[in-house]
Parts: sequence; structure tokens; C-alpha cells
Amino acid sequence: MDGPRKGPARCGIMVAGPDTVRHRPSLEAALKILVTVKRVPDTAAEKRLDPGDKTLDRESVETILNPVDEYAVEEALRLKEQQGGEVVVLCMGPESALATVRKALSMGPDAAVHVHDDALHGSCAFNTAKVLDAAIRRVEPDIVLCGSESTDARTSLVPSALAEYLGWPGLTGAKQLEVDGSTVRVHRETENGYDVLEAEGPAVVSVVKGINEPRYPSFKGIMAAKSKPVTDYTLADLGIDPGEVGAVGATTEVVDFAPRPPRQAGQQVKDPGDGSAAVELAEFLAGHKFI
Repeated sequence: MDGPRKGPARCGIMVAGPDTVRHRPSLEAALKILVTVKRVPDTAAEKRLDPGDKTLDRESVETILNPVDEYAVEEALRLKEQQGGEVVVLCMGPESALATVRKALSMGPDAAVHVHDDALHGSCAFNTAKVLDAAIRRVEPDIVLCGSESTDARTSLVPSALAEYLGWPGLTGAKQLEVDGSTVRVHRETENGYDVLEAEGPAVVSVVKGINEPRYPSFKGIMAAKSKPVTDYTLADLGIDPGEVGAVGATTEVVDFAPRPPRQAGQQVKDPGDGSAAVELAEFLAGHKFI
């Protein structure tokens, strides 16, 4: 990864660059919490790739707020309710993603940042993290919360890449989150129980589905979201060269794709009553190397 890392910022927050740190002795005071959100195609919709540039066609189907990000927004609101402070939503996406930003704001956050630029189209996970990193330095939060994955790509790479660019501890896969003074603690579910991870803040935390039950936006919240402040940034505002992001700067490429073949009828095995179907079934499984 080619992001700037000058060592962990254990008790500070990166602002203008990797060598500029705003020190905070503790996270006990009111928190400034940033939540990354993404506009994704409806999970129930039939998705397709654009044959022209082989990227996901996001305009052909209805789009929604990434469902896993709703858990991150809810967790941020609960932190605010416990410790005070403010919640800022950050979204990278085209101008049409503003509706997604407003949907997130309707849940209760105070403000939002929307990064949109035509040159961002086709960005890979690392490009995305680089852009989010630049925007986060402008906001100067105390903690960053992310959904563990997006339902369109499901790479789960962005939270860890973002932590690397920021030089902050990355605590991923959180099923439970606690902020105790300057300590950020998460419980990560495993096959054998839970792992408990701790780091000195600020930190990037990704949460998994089930960490909480996201609240439904109220009518009052929906109306209030229309007037909440949204700060717009372009790549020029963030000091990022367009050649470093988007399709031209992507670290991955879709070489080719083909539609999924239609589902074919299966082979039925019927038992006439003498048990011979068991032999036929065993032969079928053996012939396909299942047994």
C-alpha cells in the first residue's frame, strides 16, 4: 500500500498531513464521531456490469444506504448518547448519492460530508480509502466507524486500508464497542467465543451486522435531515490528483465477465419401492466426485 504512514497516532489526530497531529489527552470528553456510509444497489435487485467499462452499473437499479452501514450509524448515535458530542456522516459517491446521505442523516447524525467527483468513477478499495483518508483529516474526528463490508463489493478491505492511511489502530469485526477514557475496546466474535481487542484512540472501528438494532428514521428525523449541513468536497478540494484514483489509478481491474448461465433442470431419482434408488443416488454422487 502506498499511503502515508509515519507511525501510529496513539494520542493524536492527523489533520493536514502525516506529520501534523492534534493532540487529545483522552476520549472522555464529548466525542466527534465520523461514520462512513456508501450508496449501493438494492440487495434484492438483479445487478449487472456496464459492458463499456466493466464497472457495476449503479444507475440501472434502485439504490439504498448500505445495510451494514446502518449498524455503524446506530453505534455512533449510541456513543453520542452515552458521552455527548456529534456524529458526522461521510460518503464518497456521485451527486446522486446525496439521497443516501440524507437517509443516513434522517437516523440522527448532526452533519455530513459528501465527496463527489467524476474522476472517482471506477475507484478500487484502496483508492476509496485514500479519498476517505483525505476527507477525514478535514473533519478531525476522535473515532471513525465503518460497516464491515458493502453489499455490492463485499471486499471488507476499506476499514483496514483506511486505518493504514490514517496511521491509526484498526479494530475490525466489532460485535461490541466500548470507549473507556482513551481506550477503544471491541469484542470480535469467533468460532470459540469472543476476542477482546484494545487500542489507544483515535481508532478506526468496523462493526458487523448484529452489533445493535438500527433505529427507524422518524418523520421528524426525515424532515430535519433535509436542512442538516452537508459539506461538499471534490478531489481538488482534498488535494488529490485525479490520476491517482478512479479507473486510471485502480489497483485492480475486471478483465472480462459473462452472464450467469440459466439454471438447468436437475436429475430426479425415484425409488420404485425396492431400495434401488439408493444405489442410483450413490452412483450419481460418485460420478460427480461428491463421494
